[in-house]
Amino acid sequence: MGTVIWRRLCVIAATACFGAVAATGTGYASVARAASIVVPYGPVGQPTLPAATASKPPAATADSAEPRQLVVPDVLAVIQTGIPAADLPKIRKLAGVRAVLPVSGGAIKVNGQQVNVIGANPGQFRSWTSPATAGQQALWQALARGQFVTTTAARKTLGLAQGHAYPAVAARSATLTFGGSAALSVPGVDAVVDNTVAARLGLVANLGVLINAPADNLTTLVQKVQRITGGGSHVISLQPTTTSTPGKLPVDTTVSTARPTTYLDLYKASAARYCPGMSWTVLAAIGEVESDNGTNVGPSSAGALGPMQFEPSTWLEWGTDGFGDTGTPDIMNPYDAVPSAAEMLCAAGAAQGGQSLYNAIFAYNHASWYVDEVLAIAREYAQTEN
Repeated sequence: MGTVIWRRLCVIAATACFGAVAATGTGYASVARAASIVVPYGPVGQPTLPAATASKPPAATADSAEPRQLVVPDVLAVIQTGIPAADLPKIRKLAGVRAVLPVSGGAIKVNGQQVNVIGANPGQFRSWTSPATAGQQALWQALARGQFVTTTAARKTLGLAQGHAYPAVAARSATLTFGGSAALSVPGVDAVVDNTVAARLGLVANLGVLINAPADNLTTLVQKVQRITGGGSHVISLQPTTTSTPGKLPVDTTVSTARPTTYLDLYKASAARYCPGMSWTVLAAIGEVESDNGTNVGPSSAGALGPMQFEPSTWLEWGTDGFGDTGTPDIMNPYDAVPSAAEMLCAAGAAQGGQSLYNAIFAYNHASWYVDEVLAIAREYAQTEN
């Protein structure tokens, strides 16, 4: 359940890490992250989309809405006594940092067995989990009600039954109801509770901070965070040691007849339908770089428009109706823009991978830094599939 990994950092740091929280405390982990990317998970929304073809679902309440985007941690910083509140805005301002999430933490006993727990606001932590976990509405409702959630491995090891109450022992004791299990995105973390329960158990507030910075050099970022948090902190990169090559990016060959309802599905469906053999991660990366998945649709300083930032002259050549739409292709309509980008990339050789993929992305935007950025983000999207 990750306790061996958690202890490893404590040995390196020569501290008890969670010892101040629970008598049997272990430590935070040096862990490999699954990915580092803002995942376009939310609904495709386009105000200029004709009413007859609009498919944006009604807005959900703040408590129930799935996050529009998901992030995965790149760097973890831990201080045994808690990260000073004044350090958090300094970390947020570092170049390359897109998001930070402070979490409480500690080691507790459930059913007499030790688990490593973080405490966080459920609505905020939800955005740092995988698409599958973020989509489990009942799970987040359970957390908001003060229940605890574990990984699947922890549930099996502890012999937990959903809806049953169990004694939890940390600095203070409480009886907690088990709300369910799912992947929690931070290997070595066995369970999560909300901030209110974390305080009731006596977990250390702001023990750690998760940092998302997919475009930054993580070695440099670790050093910057270390300088901010001081010698008593333990800052580790969650970057995997190996990444896939452009030629090994995942390819979705399933061509669905259903109209996509999220940007993630739109990228996958557009690659499969309009450029078979090209990885959907390339479209997703371009969509993020160009418009943050439809958040900033321009016009740019060069006059580019829409979620894929086509210049009007380029749109005249490549603009196409996608997913059964009819009429004049709309540069602002994601159901037209993303398929059009797929066809343009395909014509330039993107489906062949390797150098051909590099050249196709360069043709989309004539800058080497742009190609490097898109491929780096595409590789990180690929890791979200694991």
